Amino acid sequence: AQHKWISGADFIPSTAVNQLEMWQAATFDTATIDRELGWAENIGFNTMRVFLHSLAWKEDPSGFIQRVSEYLRIADKHHIQTIFVFFDDVWNPHPKAGKQPKPKVGVHNSEWVQDPGVPEYRDTTYFPELKRYVTDVMRFFAHDERILMWDLYNEPGNSGKRNTSLPLLKKVFQWAREIHPDQPITAGLWKWSLEKLNKFQVTHSDIITYHDYEGPKWHLRVIQILKSFGRPLICTEYMARPLNSRFSNIMPMLRAQNVGAINWGLVTGKTNTKYAWNKPMPNGGEPVEWFHDIFHKNGTPYRQDEVNLIKKLNGIK
Repeated sequence: AQHKWISGADFIPSTAVNQLEMWQAATFDTATIDRELGWAENIGFNTMRVFLHSLAWKEDPSGFIQRVSEYLRIADKHHIQTIFVFFDDVWNPHPKAGKQPKPKVGVHNSEWVQDPGVPEYRDTTYFPELKRYVTDVMRFFAHDERILMWDLYNEPGNSGKRNTSLPLLKKVFQWAREIHPDQPITAGLWKWSLEKLNKFQVTHSDIITYHDYEGPKWHLRVIQILKSFGRPLICTEYMARPLNSRFSNIMPMLRAQNVGAINWGLVTGKTNTKYAWNKPMPNGGEPVEWFHDIFHKNGTPYRQDEVNLIKKLNGIK
């Protein structure tokens, strides 16, 4: 009730191929972050969902905290709050600190990395270090109003892990609760067949978050089911144009339902998310229709009609 309608994007600067390239000292690009969050502000976005990474913290804990602080300063200048994500079960299973690979031509999120990766995500001897990471970051920012929420684990059980991610999921919620942050905590539902994970996520999240890349009919059914839990709802991933999850048919519905709307992708860049999942274009050409993303790297909209709609829904004249 304290917030106006939450809208925004999953954000990584266009110059970063993955979370490590975003946060490591050698490639932390404040100029691009500032410029691109300015474009987000101009269309009325008030929230960004941003992935952290434990290896960037491990390499340089104090520097990592300083860079997160600097990111928050820039975002706040643009009147944007942040949802920070800790762990992630999606894409490449073997993250390595240091210089990151170049993106594979025409491949969606070709160098995005899991956190903590394989086999660390299920190796309990590694959990004490993961706890130090989560608690160090959360304790420093536990009372920071620039942070909207902590998203503790992105798509647990993805990459074929299924219920083997449950022990780490339970631990990260325990570690977060021990800090008593002012901000709510969550972990988003994303796949209905993962019943054990879903049950834990929905019963332990302060605010229910979820991902949905379906068309409006099925997406609305998900909202109606999740509203039965009586807690605020934020969709933290949607919008894949060729799958009929578009700004034109989903964002107005989320607005009408008072569900927060966080789409994947702001500016097309090294993550290559204008290309579709599992449909590479080896020649690196322009897809018939962008999968994700709103802006070209020079700030011009991919589709002006979409930007006009986003501004209208956000009350921007």
